[in-house]
Amino acid sequence: MRLLGALYAARTPAKEPVHFQAILPLKLKPVVSGKGGKTSDVCCIYEMSVMFNCFKDNDFNQGLCGKEIEQFQNCYTNHLSTKRVRKEKELKGILNPGEKKMSAKQINTLLARHPNIE
Repeated sequence: MRLLGALYAARTPAKEPVHFQAILPLKLKPVVSGKGGKTSDVCCIYEMSVMFNCFKDNDFNQGLCGKEIEQFQNCYTNHLSTKRVRKEKELKGILNPGEKKMSAKQINTLLARHPNIE
């Protein structure tokens, strides 16, 4: 019985490391497809929830929730204006340094400026 306890306490053998083997060449393609860029456009969630909470508290009387409605409308108009500016930049292919979200067209212009070195 003592032998069985020693076997359970033993270390498992180490796994051998898997060596990396490149199947395809490790370089970027010269273009990016724009198929995956269409995402749902969600904005002003916080303002909308505050507005609906005010409606709920005041029995859906819009006269008492004017401030919340105005904040929601301002947020939505700001969102539409930034969306319009972003779309204009995408159509022109203008690149902003440090931008986190880029369209496929902007990425393609960036890849055209800096091609792969063969």
